[in-house]
Amino acid sequence: MRQFTAVINPTAGGSTGAAPLLQLARLLRAAGAELETEYSRSLAHAQDIARVAGERGRIVLAVGGDGITGGIGGALSGTGTVLGLVPAGRGNDFARALRLPAEPEALAQILLHAEPRPVDTIEVESAVHPRTVVLGSVYAGVDAEANRYANNARLLRGAASYYAGGLRAVTTWRPADYRVTVDGEEHLHRGYTVVAANSPYYGSGRLIAPDASVDDGLLDVVLIREAPRRLFFTLMNELKTGAHVHRPQVRVLRGRELRIEAGRPVPYGADGEVDAALPVTVRVLPGDLSVLY
Repeated sequence: MRQFTAVINPTAGGSTGAAPLLQLARLLRAAGAELETEYSRSLAHAQDIARVAGERGRIVLAVGGDGITGGIGGALSGTGTVLGLVPAGRGNDFARALRLPAEPEALAQILLHAEPRPVDTIEVESAVHPRTVVLGSVYAGVDAEANRYANNARLLRGAASYYAGGLRAVTTWRPADYRVTVDGEEHLHRGYTVVAANSPYYGSGRLIAPDASVDDGLLDVVLIREAPRRLFFTLMNELKTGAHVHRPQVRVLRGRELRIEAGRPVPYGADGEVDAALPVTVRVLPGDLSVLY
C-alpha cells in the first residue's frame, strides 16, 4: 500500500488549511495506506519536509493553496518523488488545471489508485531569486500587484479576494513598457501584464491561458496591452471564460524560454507568491514532476 507524507500549510484558506485533510486521512488509512502529517512553519520549511519525505520513498501530499503546491512541486521537480495535491487554499488553480475533485471520497481514490503522470514545471531566475521552480504561472504587472493585495486581504477569501485586489491594483496602475524575449525573438509591449502560463488558470479560477497545457513542453505567454481602464475591467470579467483572448488588446505567444524586462520597476509573482521585481527569466522543464491526477 502507498505511504504518504502530508505537508500542511496551516494558514491556507484563512487558517483552515488542515480541515480538508481530516476526512481524506480517514479514507486513506481505512484503505490501508500509511499517512503521516507535518505542519510547515514557512514555505522553505515545507520544501525541506517534502525533500526528506521523498528521499524516504514516500508520496508527498501538498495540503494548501497554490503557494505551497508550487513551492513543494518546485522542490520535488527532477527528483522522481511523486506529488499528490489536497486543495485547501484561496486559489487552488493548479489542482483545478488537473481537474482534481474537491470531494474527499473521489480525491482519495485518485491518491490511492492513480498512476503518476509527468507534468511540466517552470524554472524562474532573477536577481533576487537565482533559481526557483514553480508549477502554474509567472506573471509580471498589474496581476502581481493584485495578487499582493489578495494575499494581504483579511476579510475576503477565494475569488473575491483576487477580484477586490484586481480592482484596487487597476485603479492605481500605470502601463509599463516591456521587452519580452520568447525563444530568442524580441517583442516590445506596452500594457498591463505579461503572463507565462503552464496552467490555464491563475487568480482563483481566472482562465488566463485557455489553451495552456501542463504536459506539452511549452508555455503560453499572454500579453495584455494598454487599454482604457473601463475596457480592462471588462477583460477582467472575461477571464472567467477565457473570452479575453479574442480581444485585439490581448496577444498570446508560445515558447520554451522567455525573458521579461520593463522600463520601470514592475513586480512579478509566481504561483501566488509575490516578492520580487523584473527582470526575470522563465523556462519550461518538460515532464519534470510526477503527479497523481
